Amino acid sequence: MSDNKLRFKNGVFTVLQVSDPQDLQYVRRTMLWMLNKAYDRVRPDLILLTGDNTLGNHFRDALPVVSRLTVNTKEKEFRAMQKALAYVLEPIAGRGIPFAIIYGNHDDMNEITKEKQAEIYRDYPGCVGLDNPDQTVDVDTYNIPVFSEDGSRVAYNLWMLDSAWTDHAEGRGRCEIKPETTAWYDKTCKALAAENGGSPVPALLFQHVPLRETLRLVEPCGELPGAIKEKGHSYRLIYGVKGEMGEFPSVCDTDAGLFDAIKANGDVKAVVFGHDHLNCFEGNLDGIDFIQTPGASFRCYGSPARGVRVFRLYEDGRYETEHLRYTDLCGKNPVSALRYLWDADDVWKQKAAVLGALALGAAAGAAAYIMKKQ
Repeated sequence: MSDNKLRFKNGVFTVLQVSDPQDLQYVRRTMLWMLNKAYDRVRPDLILLTGDNTLGNHFRDALPVVSRLTVNTKEKEFRAMQKALAYVLEPIAGRGIPFAIIYGNHDDMNEITKEKQAEIYRDYPGCVGLDNPDQTVDVDTYNIPVFSEDGSRVAYNLWMLDSAWTDHAEGRGRCEIKPETTAWYDKTCKALAAENGGSPVPALLFQHVPLRETLRLVEPCGELPGAIKEKGHSYRLIYGVKGEMGEFPSVCDTDAGLFDAIKANGDVKAVVFGHDHLNCFEGNLDGIDFIQTPGASFRCYGSPARGVRVFRLYEDGRYETEHLRYTDLCGKNPVSALRYLWDADDVWKQKAAVLGALALGAAAGAAAYIMKKQ
């Protein structure tokens, strides 16, 4: 088969989601090690980078190993972004795996437009999407059809929607779905159903910032172990939600009726988010699965839930998902533990304790040596 259609193989299509790699031109190597392990273990048919693919607001003040880097022009900032993305994209392209992206709030926090950033991704072989001709929506709002094995029909559809953008008129970032995005989804969904004999095409929907409805998956609680504090109150996941909540969900400011449109069209099996680095859970609202994937970044805050999420789509419309943690991919051994300790920002207290102990040990050894020589 010589065309470039994404197709099911033996009735299965495997998607690997990487959310919030969120790094700089000086990358944390442990994250790359973990991701490479994931690619080789899962051998996905498609990789989705679902936002905060870079820590875009810190290219200019990034610190190299020895001295402060001077990134003081738009051109240098663009080159820094190219270098940061190369660390993430080259291992994917080198394996010949197709990939697609959406942006997150941090991707848009710099002088490089989304359209200009898209040029970096398109330069890599295997880039899928970023090709929506509808100019009313952002460049990272599009859909990815997955065809049946014989290529005769769209058997599954992946929605990729922008949920974070900069309001240049007000000079501030927004985390929300635009009305134009909801309108485009509704129109395109109906067109796909018409081509499918009037039946909705089974779909998953990916966006970086969680829908507001995610808040229906949490409830107030007392002072319980593991409860999350937010504005003086404690919260936990409601009964039936699988997984863990490490922070109160940070959701879209508005969603422009997207969830109502999803329910009305009946195509989406699950909505999938990133953004909240510490949350890893699966729930269901009104018959639609809500899936939260934790961050992969080691440079930014995180938890031992760091990892990737796998989706196995089936040609009959079903899907299954599993989350693979760092330890699932890299093992529970001294080497993986030390690499995690060295690179993960959230364990700085433990890191300081270990380094302090090593320093004290070295000092004690030196003192003993000196005393012996006297």
